[in-house]
Amino acid sequence: MTPPGGDDRIHASCHRHRLHARAILDAAIASVDGERIVDEQLQLCGSPQGEGALLRVGSSSTLLPSGRLLVVGAGKAAAPMAAAMERLFGSRIADGMVITKDGHGLPLQRIRVYEASHPVPDRRGLTATAELLRLVSAAGEDDLVVCLISGGASALMVQPAIGIELEQLQQTTEALLASGAPIDSVNAIRKHLSAVKGGRLAEVARPAELLTLMLSDVVGNELTAIGSGPTVPDPTSFADCLAVVESHGLHDRLPASVLEHLSRGARGEIQETPAPGSPVFERACSVVVGDNTRALTAAVAQASDLGYRPFVLTATLQGEARSVGRRLAAVGASCVGTDGAPICLLAGGETTVTLSGAGRGGRNQEAALAAAIHLEGTDAVTFVAVGTDGTDGPTDAAGAFADGTTVGRARARALDAADFLLDNDSYTFFDELGDLVRTGPTRTNVMDLQIVLVGAPSHG
Repeated sequence: MTPPGGDDRIHASCHRHRLHARAILDAAIASVDGERIVDEQLQLCGSPQGEGALLRVGSSSTLLPSGRLLVVGAGKAAAPMAAAMERLFGSRIADGMVITKDGHGLPLQRIRVYEASHPVPDRRGLTATAELLRLVSAAGEDDLVVCLISGGASALMVQPAIGIELEQLQQTTEALLASGAPIDSVNAIRKHLSAVKGGRLAEVARPAELLTLMLSDVVGNELTAIGSGPTVPDPTSFADCLAVVESHGLHDRLPASVLEHLSRGARGEIQETPAPGSPVFERACSVVVGDNTRALTAAVAQASDLGYRPFVLTATLQGEARSVGRRLAAVGASCVGTDGAPICLLAGGETTVTLSGAGRGGRNQEAALAAAIHLEGTDAVTFVAVGTDGTDGPTDAAGAFADGTTVGRARARALDAADFLLDNDSYTFFDELGDLVRTGPTRTNVMDLQIVLVGAPSHG
């Protein structure tokens, strides 16, 4: 992370807030480390080499197969989750592979790790997914396939439907990400342009038993939305996809082949994704092993240790990033001067940005910029918004800090905060001030965290 206090005009209380915010963020992110979560959530009763060993995860359990144990997966946390599987099962794993984002891989012994592009898919992801499908399709009735899914899997596990080219899928992804559409709407279209998403991977895995471990990066932990639900029933339809196209004005931004594919599907000319009740899922089980709430719980504990009274506002934060930033800043400002211990307000979720400018940034940086404008001149309040995956939009930053000094410090450098917000150029703005949060790849993803600190503890 950028060292706090890069500008000597930042007040001493803001320096302390930034150090405390870093500690709170570190605790939250550590709590949702993929390797740690799989270690904690999976319990093996009996030897992995023997017959009749029972594997428990959450409230679900399954006998280890008499046949092969195969491990596959995709997402930003795929490598550490796979590392935990290797430690638990060792040589019992007959074969395995996972696909993760560039810079998120780890050296493993039995499970191959492939890196590919995110958030826009590339040919490396296409090649790796083809190998993954070959591996899964060879599973037999006596085999167990364990699938590890985390945020980022939608872009990394890529196999276009017949008639759709990778380049057309890339163009569609870029248009969807810039549209401001919520992630469930984006994923509905992704699923209907794919041969692996929306339950299609479960279709390929039959007749093997299939256990999916999910690290949730979606509001409400909706299984169908995590990684575009490759192993779970899909309740959406081609008609739903056309409704998204219509409501977000995407007709002129999507390739003609994509629009034709969706239209043909809506007319019943292309088979729908496997729906709830399909026999495809008779031997499939999916469990969420970690989510944003777990990160917030760790943040609460750390904030309390630092002397704050923590309050979780929500774990389902949604909406336009700039509106959310203003609202959270307003709540923080309203707490200034209240009696009692310093306050830490916490929120989790995932906002959206509807692009209208030509700048560079991400939803957390945009929220922080809007918060900075609202907080101008306010003492003892600091706002920070961060993506738990360490990446915010197409930038090398996870998010940004904002406080009552931000706009004034920018003005001293001839930077107009309102102009940068209008141009969606929050990255340039905060980079100039040294106020970006840089964590590097965290190898996890449970959406975003927003922290508002009000007042300063007497210690820490």
